[in-house]
Amino acid sequence: MGDPILVERSGPVATWTLNLPRKRNPISGDAMVDAFVRLTDEVNSDHGVHAVVLTGAGTAFSSGGDIAAMAAGEGCFGGPPHRQRDGYRHGVQRLTRALYNCEVPLVAAVNGPAIGAGCDLSLLCDLRIASETAVFAASFVALGLVPGDGGAWLLPRAVGAARAAEMVLTGDRIDAVTALEWGLVSRIAPPADLLTEARALAGRIADHPPQATRMAKRLLRESDRQGLDSLLELSAAMQAVAHHTDGHRAAVASFAERMR
Repeated sequence: MGDPILVERSGPVATWTLNLPRKRNPISGDAMVDAFVRLTDEVNSDHGVHAVVLTGAGTAFSSGGDIAAMAAGEGCFGGPPHRQRDGYRHGVQRLTRALYNCEVPLVAAVNGPAIGAGCDLSLLCDLRIASETAVFAASFVALGLVPGDGGAWLLPRAVGAARAAEMVLTGDRIDAVTALEWGLVSRIAPPADLLTEARALAGRIADHPPQATRMAKRLLRESDRQGLDSLLELSAAMQAVAHHTDGHRAAVASFAERMR
């Protein structure tokens, strides 16, 4: 078995490709979770990486949980309830925490179906571009399950409470056009152009000083859970740090030169 995630690097932009295409790129296995945690730790400490594109090999973005392992009661899907609870907490939920707290902006290039935890994986990214062939589903109830990886928290923040309830309680799939209308994705691309467009978007992020984009991302994350007063305090502290970075000084100097 090869690496569960393939990594490419082009200057300051990295591309992570889920690499289990025969199984439609499930993310519930320990090897996949460990790979995400490791890669996130690596880019957090590497300020040469300014943005990451996440996509899937083959025809699917991600099928979410491994149904074959679920049917066999293997891995996090096996054992009594208390062990399954620990299996989720120390399994796929580690992936959720790692990606949610990733400092580097993440762009999802959703190349095909993003189902269950695969849909939630796309929601953990800051921006999402969908192929015309992409579909999204929070389909846990179709298997008699609930979102076990944080999807019930992530989805309402992307599409609003009413549409999240519709997706979660019906398990229905929505196509790329509906995903665009609902705000789940920011744009749609032809399949052949998807990765190019996602990398171009990541490149526009990467053009800016990485300290600024990382801190701006953190402020967006914190806005989910802080009031305005506390966010203003955090913004002031981060802005003070930003004023003392080389990236800020170079950008101001370049702007001043152009104004002459």
